[in-house]
Amino acid sequence: MGKPPKKKSLADKVRKTKTSSQIKNNAFEVKINRKKFDVLGRKSKHDVGLPGVSRSKAINKRKDTLLKEFRLKNKANKFVDRRFGEYDAKMAPEDKILQRFALERQRTQGKKDIYNLNEEEELTHYGQSLAEIEKLTDVVDSDSETDEKGLLSAELTASNFGGGGGLLRKKKPGENDEDESQRPKSRQELIEELILKSKQEKRERQTQKEEAQELTEKLDLEWKSIQSLLVHKTPKAERIEEPEKPKLDDYDVMVRELGFEMKAQPSEKLKTPEELAREERERLQKLEADRLKRMLGDVEENATQKKSHLSADDLNDGFVLDNDDRKALSYKDGKWNADGGQEEGQEDEEGEEGAGEEEEEDEDVEDDGSGVDDEEDDDDEEDEDEGGHSDLDSDQASGAEDEEEESDEGEEEAAKAKPALSEAERKAMKEAAKAELPYTFAAPESFGDLKALLDGHSAEKQLLIVERIQKCNHPSLAVGNKAKLEKLFGFLLEYVGELATRTPAELATVNMLIPQVYALCQLFPAAARKVMQSLLGDSAHSMEESIEVKGRAAFPGLDMMIYLKIVALLFPTSDFRHPVTTPAFVYISQALTKCPVTSLESVSAGLVLCSLAVEFVSLSQRFFPELINFLMGLLHMAVPADTCTGYSVVPPFKQQGKASKLLLLSDTEASNSWIRKAIPLTSVHRVTASTDLEKDHYRLSVLHTCLDLVKRCTLLYRDLPSYDQIFQPVRTLLAKHLPVQSYPSSLQELHREILEAIPETHSKRAPLVFDKKKPIPLKLLEPKIVEVLDYGKKRGNTKEERERERLKHKYKKEFKGALRELRKDTRFLAQAKLSDIMSRDAERKRKVKELYGSLATQEGEWKALRKKKRK
Repeated sequence: MGKPPKKKSLADKVRKTKTSSQIKNNAFEVKINRKKFDVLGRKSKHDVGLPGVSRSKAINKRKDTLLKEFRLKNKANKFVDRRFGEYDAKMAPEDKILQRFALERQRTQGKKDIYNLNEEEELTHYGQSLAEIEKLTDVVDSDSETDEKGLLSAELTASNFGGGGGLLRKKKPGENDEDESQRPKSRQELIEELILKSKQEKRERQTQKEEAQELTEKLDLEWKSIQSLLVHKTPKAERIEEPEKPKLDDYDVMVRELGFEMKAQPSEKLKTPEELAREERERLQKLEADRLKRMLGDVEENATQKKSHLSADDLNDGFVLDNDDRKALSYKDGKWNADGGQEEGQEDEEGEEGAGEEEEEDEDVEDDGSGVDDEEDDDDEEDEDEGGHSDLDSDQASGAEDEEEESDEGEEEAAKAKPALSEAERKAMKEAAKAELPYTFAAPESFGDLKALLDGHSAEKQLLIVERIQKCNHPSLAVGNKAKLEKLFGFLLEYVGELATRTPAELATVNMLIPQVYALCQLFPAAARKVMQSLLGDSAHSMEESIEVKGRAAFPGLDMMIYLKIVALLFPTSDFRHPVTTPAFVYISQALTKCPVTSLESVSAGLVLCSLAVEFVSLSQRFFPELINFLMGLLHMAVPADTCTGYSVVPPFKQQGKASKLLLLSDTEASNSWIRKAIPLTSVHRVTASTDLEKDHYRLSVLHTCLDLVKRCTLLYRDLPSYDQIFQPVRTLLAKHLPVQSYPSSLQELHREILEAIPETHSKRAPLVFDKKKPIPLKLLEPKIVEVLDYGKKRGNTKEERERERLKHKYKKEFKGALRELRKDTRFLAQAKLSDIMSRDAERKRKVKELYGSLATQEGEWKALRKKKRK
């Protein structure tokens, strides 16, 4: 039900009756458009608007146009002839009729075929009905074959599949007249003739096959004589010179090489790390079990003893732990040999194997014969070719069996010659087994357990023990193995530190154990990070405590330096911030600035730290100021003068003092006998030089290492903007203060290369100043005048741009107007539809009321009539 129709008010009636002049004079009907600016001399057309008049005009216009189109929608008041070709003047009437008839048939046929399921069209093949061919009246012998392996002959194909052959076949012009005079053969006669021909061809093929078989057997019998002829080579003098063959091109050679190239063979499936770890553990467990047996002396005396005989019906389900005392069953001279002696069984083993091989050969011959019979029955020519070389295969097989017999005889003789193990040999075997390393190890629960496992062994054996611990306790083999191996990483690091602190330090063992530390770090990086962080933190804390208590701290020991080297191997040193390498950086910088240099041992420790610092920054090229200061301080220790002009010395070095001349040579003649040697790491704890000459040689080695590090730093930091300012003090020290003339030639060469790398005069740069800013002007009270030629409109720079802007503005305006009109049209149509619905509903209500009224009248009349009858 729609809304009730709106009642027209009195104002609407008054508006319709009023004239336009009255409407214009009425203030309530007029809308005044207020202007933003009053421009003199401009006339506007839309100062005053009449919205009521405009609305009524638009409604009337839509009633005349849009409403009429809506009422006539889907309605037609004339007939249109839609027949094919009716309005085509170029077509003849007969063509129009034919086309219309064809279209009509297509239309009706399409509808008819939807429901016509039983009607079928007759299909033909070369003019012959397929329904008659499917009756199979022409019988073809399936057993008959032609020379071409199962293919039908041309005659049979032409007669049965060539379009109605046989009696219906057309005769060729070349056929004789006698054939024309003869009576045509019936289908039964043709079939019988075809069967006879096929049988005759089959017999011919069988005879040819038998002849080929006889020739093959004859060739097999004469094979040995032919083989001797093939092996014989004619002497060079009797050989006939053959004409030289043309040389092959590179392409032909490549093609032949590709033909004889090895083809890729399928490989085994790649195994997962878990499967590899499981197999390795099983292998080690088996080796450990064998070692324990040998250690206890429980080993078989004769490993090559002959296996006991098992019958064909034995299910191998009788497990007897005692010795097998059953007698071996064998044959001798074609009879049973029931004697169970071991020696006789070994002697008769050869005959037994020979008999078995003969039986196998007989079975092969029987198989070959049965294969021939099958070929005769099935007429398979491919099997015949394979069977033709059966004798050759049997000869090769017999040759291989002879070789096996010879090898078996050799093994038997060796077994007979090998005596039983004596007590001395058994004791020596036990001692050797005890001396061997176990193949399986349990993961150590503490550092003491690991130390007990590794102490007393060589470096190679210690490496082997750690490898076997990892393999036997791989994380994929058990649940708790991961925690065990994480603990093992910490224990290994602690053990490495202990090896470094021993006297003398076992650095070779440390070098062997580093790969295992790296492997564990790759497996458990998080645990490795925590362990290294704790080590660095404890060492840095102890250094800070020593500085707070004593005011100075000693250089870190060799164990800590090895830990820093391990950090550089295990973790990335080029990261801007890293949880392990960043604390290591800080630790090295504190050691280079807080630890005083008071002896040659501290000089060696400082050089080791400098080498580690250069290694840390080699990739990232990060500037390390403590490194440059420490190297310059070491070079200052070799300067004879007490004053330093052009450079300054920073802590932990002093310009003057007892330790400021540690690297000054006591005798300049020592440089003549100096030979460059690498500084050992053990010099961190103790310098072995005892005489003045040895100490001078050691000082020269230290200076050579120091200059080499300075050279590496110049190459590392040459791209820095402040390169000249950083290395200018170093150049001053080397050029003016260091006594290079008394040094060997190699040191002088290094000195010259460093001076060439550092420029003599640093580049001039402008001092740093603040950026010049434009002064902020004071606020002016004068108005800013902007020339506007066309108010309210956008203007372009060129004519094309202005035209484009105008069209764009016009397009937007038209688009908005069209959108507004469409919305008004939609609203008008909705109101029209609603009014139609309301009118239909009102009409239906009126009719329903009339029906109810008529029914009520009828019922009243019926009741009145009923009362009269009762009276």
